[in-house]
Amino acid sequence: MKTKTLYLYADKQGAGSLIVTLGLMEMLKKNFQKVAFFRPIVLEKNDYDCSFIQDYYQLNMPQNQMYAFTLEEAQHIIATQGEHKLYELLIQKQQLLQKEYDFILCEGIYSELFSNIVELDINIEIAKNFSSSVITLINAKNESLSSIQDSIQLQEESLKKAGITKIATIINRLSPKYLQNFQNKTNKVYTISEHQELTKLSLADIIEHKNIDKLKFSQEDNARKINSIKVAAMSLDNFLDHIQNNDLIIFPADRSEIFLGVVGSFYSKNFPSISGIVFSFGLKPHKNILKIINGLENFSLPILTTSQDTYTTAKMISKIEPKIRTTDKQKISQALGIFSAAVDISDIESSLEVSANEIVTPQMFEYKLFEYAKRSKKTIVLPEAHDPRILRAVETILNRDIANIILLSDHKKFQNKVDQLGLDLSKAQVIDPASSSYIEEFAKEFYELRKHKGLSYEQAKDAVLHVNYFATMMVYMGYADGMVSGATHTTAETIRPALQIIKTKKQDDIVSSIFFMCLDTKVLVFGDCAINQDPTVPQLASIAIAANDNAKKFGIDPKVAMISYSSGDSGKGEDVQKVKEATLHVKQHHPEILIDGPMQFDTAFDPEVAKKKMPDSKVAGEATVYIFPDLNTGNTTYKAVQRSSGAIAIGPVLQGLKKPVNDLSRGCLVKDIVNTIAITAIQAQEEH
Repeated sequence: MKTKTLYLYADKQGAGSLIVTLGLMEMLKKNFQKVAFFRPIVLEKNDYDCSFIQDYYQLNMPQNQMYAFTLEEAQHIIATQGEHKLYELLIQKQQLLQKEYDFILCEGIYSELFSNIVELDINIEIAKNFSSSVITLINAKNESLSSIQDSIQLQEESLKKAGITKIATIINRLSPKYLQNFQNKTNKVYTISEHQELTKLSLADIIEHKNIDKLKFSQEDNARKINSIKVAAMSLDNFLDHIQNNDLIIFPADRSEIFLGVVGSFYSKNFPSISGIVFSFGLKPHKNILKIINGLENFSLPILTTSQDTYTTAKMISKIEPKIRTTDKQKISQALGIFSAAVDISDIESSLEVSANEIVTPQMFEYKLFEYAKRSKKTIVLPEAHDPRILRAVETILNRDIANIILLSDHKKFQNKVDQLGLDLSKAQVIDPASSSYIEEFAKEFYELRKHKGLSYEQAKDAVLHVNYFATMMVYMGYADGMVSGATHTTAETIRPALQIIKTKKQDDIVSSIFFMCLDTKVLVFGDCAINQDPTVPQLASIAIAANDNAKKFGIDPKVAMISYSSGDSGKGEDVQKVKEATLHVKQHHPEILIDGPMQFDTAFDPEVAKKKMPDSKVAGEATVYIFPDLNTGNTTYKAVQRSSGAIAIGPVLQGLKKPVNDLSRGCLVKDIVNTIAITAIQAQEEH
């Protein structure tokens, strides 16, 4: 298949190309294993967009291959050898990439830079020479409606004349008053209005400046936004009246009373939460003040220093240009959410004739999770709203519009925590179980469910006040579609309420687990690796059936291998017999499932081994679902594969329940939580 190329270019500077590039890269990485990012012409060798895309998407390509020429070099080639020579050299660069990559995303330089030295739009000429489809980008900031419409028409005519296929036009930074003029999507024109959150300075922008140093700073602080810059030049009593949310406050460190007052306000529920402090004049706090700070548990207020005076510092910071940075996950998730909400991605995929790819990388699988979750957005309840990892994950989920979120927490404590972390969770619903109107309803229902076990009404009421029971009741009663817990609770604390309330789909079903094992070029399903120690024959069959169904839900063609220490009829013994009987049970009751076993892992995985050991099997050598005979085998194998191959293990994902409940590891990362919420939302789609 010939390598495809998509060319994106903007009419002028400030059009927000990186936002669109991010959205397009997300789409392409979901569909292709090897995607190249290429800029024919850059302003300078250390191009920001190239560095960003290389770093964020971990592209395995040297940065000097990500662009062809600097602006100065391109102008010199045109002046000395002519435009045709420039295009000839660019084609050579593109053809080198075509030999190595499945798809090339090109980002052009804004057209107005060449308007005085070339006759035609240089981006159109490059796209034509690359045989590339085009997406055009218009910077609509401060532009009139007629000017925007004229730009679209001019682009249309130029592209048509050049014989280039236009995939779409994206108008960015459009005034809200003009949005209704571009509502007709049949003309492939998409609009993105100005988003203030993306134009705000973050602490990541500040610390990049050569005159700014860190005193107290964590990785998470990079994403903190700055609404305004304040200089503390008055007494503490008066200054506290002027503090607002996300202020960056500047003052010399020898103003100890200001410093202690600002720190106190940061941790107080009665004051707004600031973004950070900058100490001017190169001064540091007195040793006793530092002693106080170092003695505070979980001190989380960012503190920066500079040798500049206070006035110069404020002026210097006010001139810093905000950027989207790889360290700012908050801004990236906002940008991706804005793009996917504005642009019909499926229509662009269709226009590019993106076809299904047998190769599935970990990145491709994770992007597909988000796409699947968005098909029918569900509501997921999270009972651990006190955990910063949960809150950071929720912000990503909300920004990407993956699911609706309910968080269980005391409202004041929750808002204080969110403000301190510098997050925006305004789209999430927050419920305090202790004061909720649901308590009586939940207590009565739980009592009816468990009274045959000797549970009293008062005990039922006490139980549903616990966040995991409350969240499980929300799912059971239909106020939420799924639940995710386990960041701070044990597996038993997460699963026990689900077993008592939601229960299994069928009487003979069991709750089991699967892991999605993301290898370099494929995704496998492993089960059960987390729940059942020694399943019986019917239970093992039930695990296989559920794993088969779940594989389908997540776009994996299920070929189920029942794993044992022998393949086919070569082995004897009680353990092998259990696997044989479970395999037969599935074949008899679910003939539509493609399943075989017993077989060894290498027989299931390796086509060459399969030819020797089970040549007639339709599963051996091609298995995508691996069912292990017991917990010891499953857990050991998944960890061995994960650690020895570098595979990404997503899970455990619980299966068998009537409604989805999933358990997190207490060592989970923000990324793990995001993936688990997306998986739970996808599971919930199938339950309705």
